[in-house]
Amino acid sequence: MWIGGVRVIILDEENRMLMVRQRHEDKDIWMVPGGRIEEGENAEEAAEREVAEETGLEVEIGKLIWHVEEVSQRGQRFVNFFMANVNGGDLALGSDPEHDENHQVLREVKFMTREEVQKIKVLYPEYLKDEFWRFMNEDYMGYNAFKRREGK
Repeated sequence: MWIGGVRVIILDEENRMLMVRQRHEDKDIWMVPGGRIEEGENAEEAAEREVAEETGLEVEIGKLIWHVEEVSQRGQRFVNFFMANVNGGDLALGSDPEHDENHQVLREVKFMTREEVQKIKVLYPEYLKDEFWRFMNEDYMGYNAFKRREGK
């Protein structure tokens, strides 16, 4: 059985990427906001909900830029990576409703420059260090056109 997930890439006006630090298996992992698609919701709805839970921000979901499939000892899963624009809320570290207050995995949320992202020791997925920025430079899938159309 496939388990679905989402990750959301949000850039601010300075092209800094919104990152969340989580603690898993005694190590810190930096990633963009996201999580599991819940029963009864589609990937875009899950993306909006996960960003709100983890960061306090309301977003408009844009282009799907990656669909990543994994078959491993952990099982079968896929993760959809979306671009999004902020349209409300205040940036603040949220909480994960799947964990009680004594077992939260979220540790920090902040916008980071490309250079800061490239220096992260444990990043999920690793291709956020380089491939994403090539995507932005190439105007792949019309994302920059989406931003222009939205007046960003």
